[in-house]
Amino acid sequence: MDVYQCIRSRLTVRDFKPDAVPEGVVRRMLQAARWSPSARNRQPWHFIVIRNRDTLAEIGSIASSGGFIGGAPMAVAVVMARGGRPEFDAGRSLQHMELAAWAEGVGGCVAGVRGEENEKVKELLGIPEDKELVTVVAFGYPTDEAAAGTKVRKELPEIAHSERFGQSYGI
Repeated sequence: MDVYQCIRSRLTVRDFKPDAVPEGVVRRMLQAARWSPSARNRQPWHFIVIRNRDTLAEIGSIASSGGFIGGAPMAVAVVMARGGRPEFDAGRSLQHMELAAWAEGVGGCVAGVRGEENEKVKELLGIPEDKELVTVVAFGYPTDEAAAGTKVRKELPEIAHSERFGQSYGI
């Protein structure tokens, strides 16, 4: 799939088939994340691949906005070195990972884990105190219903400006 089509067609998926994601696909997802740019090329990321059903279910029960993790065949915890703006580099690496997954037919959804939830998941996954758990992303093959979803986006003239905010991009 070409990159533009991958970006245009990618959907957020919360309902997964039980099929395992093959190791080769997982490896390509991780490589794509690893190849993403980072501030000063520090590459502050770590990725924990989670396949254990009990662990997935527990994370799904901890994350108030991530119950769907319990039904996913796998998830990836995105962990960053503290300091700077780790969420910026995490987002860039995560987007690469999601697009590589989508190109292979694998969908995903990011779960917010904040405050006490974050600490519980960090403990469950053995994440050191000096590292920051940014998010956990569920991955798997979408169910037929999930794959049939639609993407609704604002029209370009609503969000694109020329030179100054409020000046039409002229589309």
